[in-house]
Amino acid sequence: MTITSDRPDLSTAAQQYAEQGFVLVKGLLSKDEAAYYRQRSHDLLAQLNRSDDPTWGAARGMTEAPTKLQHLHDAQFYDAAFSKLLVDPRFTDVAAAVMGVDNVQLHHTKLFVKPPENGSPFPLHQDHPFFPHTYHRVGAAIFHFDDAPIEKGCVRIIPGSHTSGPREHEAEGSYHLLEPAFEEATPQPAEAGDVLFFTYLTVHGSGVNVSDQARTTWLVQYRDPADPPMVKTHDWSLGQGMMLRGVDPTGRSAV
Repeated sequence: MTITSDRPDLSTAAQQYAEQGFVLVKGLLSKDEAAYYRQRSHDLLAQLNRSDDPTWGAARGMTEAPTKLQHLHDAQFYDAAFSKLLVDPRFTDVAAAVMGVDNVQLHHTKLFVKPPENGSPFPLHQDHPFFPHTYHRVGAAIFHFDDAPIEKGCVRIIPGSHTSGPREHEAEGSYHLLEPAFEEATPQPAEAGDVLFFTYLTVHGSGVNVSDQARTTWLVQYRDPADPPMVKTHDWSLGQGMMLRGVDPTGRSAV
């Protein structure tokens, strides 16, 4: 399901999100903006020179050859451009609409770069077990800073899977699902500037980047501030609890 971001119909986006568990907003960023953020992303990773590889153990079983992944938590604390994007109404208005709320609060962010030829996949999973909340008003937005066709390992989704609620995951430090099979998920190819929104109950994953170019994305996890977390997780994420839209009616600090 896709909508165009030139004054997107928020009610249509919300309806698609409610029915399918996701909506792809085309062109939320311009091509020039996406190119700028792509360059900033790669510059940050080169500048910080992080050597850790967040590839899941379960992902290594999806390929014969070893794969790699680069990432950075909390890019907004290294570059103000990312802070601006967090509160950009083009993003926050869609996030609020699909959750059916007025207020949007930050949970955490992750920058990902899948290197060319062997960029790591992600097995199918829900985000729920990593940071469960009481009313499940938690979502994600994946900003695409360059094109993400199937050969680059684009996101794959099981449409409507959110309606089944939380699922049991294989707890090997990666919380991946044993069912359904990865091949059953529907690819969601995207272009630079597109943003994929989905609920944290939607089953999703991504494939291997076998192309000759990197795939660069920024993941923003957000929530309704009135939805209390069931356990304290990701509290090390810088800026957790920051209001991206509206106010926090609970008055509590980040948890």
